[in-house]
Formats: sequence, C-alpha cells, structure tokens
Amino acid sequence: MSNSDARNSDPTGLDPVAEVVARLRHRLDSLPADARHRAPFLGAYLRTTEAVGSAVYDGLFESPDWVQRWDVAFAELYLTAHDCDLRGDTAGVSRPWRLAFAAPPELPELRHVLLGINAHVNYDLPQAMLAVISPADFTDPGLIDARRRDHERIDTVLAGRVKAEDAELDDPRRLLDRALGPLNRLSSKRFLREARQKVWHNVGELHAARLAGDGAYRARLAELEVLSAAKIADLLAPGQVLLRLAVAGFGVTLPPAA
Repeated sequence: MSNSDARNSDPTGLDPVAEVVARLRHRLDSLPADARHRAPFLGAYLRTTEAVGSAVYDGLFESPDWVQRWDVAFAELYLTAHDCDLRGDTAGVSRPWRLAFAAPPELPELRHVLLGINAHVNYDLPQAMLAVISPADFTDPGLIDARRRDHERIDTVLAGRVKAEDAELDDPRRLLDRALGPLNRLSSKRFLREARQKVWHNVGELHAARLAGDGAYRARLAELEVLSAAKIADLLAPGQVLLRLAVAGFGVTLPPAA
C-alpha cells in the first residue's frame, strides 16, 4: 500500500488517527479543575499519537491500515476509562486505571505520565491488539510476523519522543531528575522496549485463552489486571522511578495457563 493509499484507506476520507488526536485534545481542553493532574499524560498521549500518524503517513509500517485500526482500538480503551471515571462510573474503569486516576495530584508530572503509560501499555495494549488480530490471523505465520514487526516499529516512534516529552515536563521539584536526564532517557527507552516484548507475549496468552472460551479469556484478563495494578503500586513508591524501572522492568508477564 502506498503512503497516499494509507492516508486515504478510510472510505469516508477521514484520517482515523487524526480523529483520535482530536478526541484526546477535546479531553485535554475540557479537563475539570480537580483532574488537571491528568494533563501531563493526556498531553504526552496526544503528541505520541500525532507522531504515530506521521509515521503511518511516512510509510514506516508494513500494514498502515492495520496500525490505524489498532491505534483507534487502543485509544478507545483509555477514553472509555477516562470518561467513566470522571462520571463516577467505577464499573467501567479497570483497577490499573482506578489507581492511576486516584494518584495524589501533587505527585511530579513524570510520575503521572508513567502511571498512565503503565495502565495503558500493560493492561490496555494486549486487549487492543487482540481486537484487531482475529483468530484466523493467528493461523497465518507470515501475517502474524508482519503484525509483530509493526508492533515493534512503534518503539521507533516512542524512542523519538522521549527527549521531547522530558522537555515538556515542567516541575521545579525535579532538579535531580533533570540532572540525570540522559540516563533517564536511556532508561525510558529500555523499559518501553522491554514492556513491548512482554505485551506481545501477553497477546499470545490472551489469544490462547480466547480460543478456550469466554470464561477462560475473562480469567486470564483478570490476571493481567492484577499484575498491571501491582506495577502501578510499584510506581507509587518514592524514589527515582525511571532508574528503578530500568532494573526491575516496567512490563508484566502473564504466567503459563494452569
């Protein structure tokens, strides 16, 4: 598919990723005063989504139309959790997101960004990928390899954003973080790569559970929710978060099914 085909793969002529950006911008602009601590993650997510859209247009991915569908499915999980939480609809918010949203507003901006990334990547991303990779797709090794490669190419986009996103954080209490900037950026790239590898593993585990039936899938998803929430708790502990994550890891791994 050519770049122009990728740009216009939607028969309505609308760019799906640009629509996601618009929805994120609306949420950012309409944040209530008591939820302004969500702005750092929302802003980072918006800018990263813009970067993904540019990468699609520039031909980075083998299957740009699939990446667009994945991006929409991924964002929908966050937007649903965000909207439900603001409405007080806790039933529509997973435990990782409940913990991230309820984090003390006075935490450094970096911590709020990491909490959002954790909930979204560790818990939401495997679900979003499974939503756009059908059981039939898994029977085609060549197609699955292509999906995995495009999944890994997202790292190129994210790594290119790390320095810029660090500059977006404006918190005078982060003097030590700023002094450790280059090391923090290296740590960021390491934990993003590590988390993405674990996400692909978890996609396979959830797919196997999906084949076993709805009950099996829900049980495995509940395991992932617990693991992701536990990692959120780690992020809420005091200390140099990025350095600690570089050692302990950021992603979570579903164990083999019982």
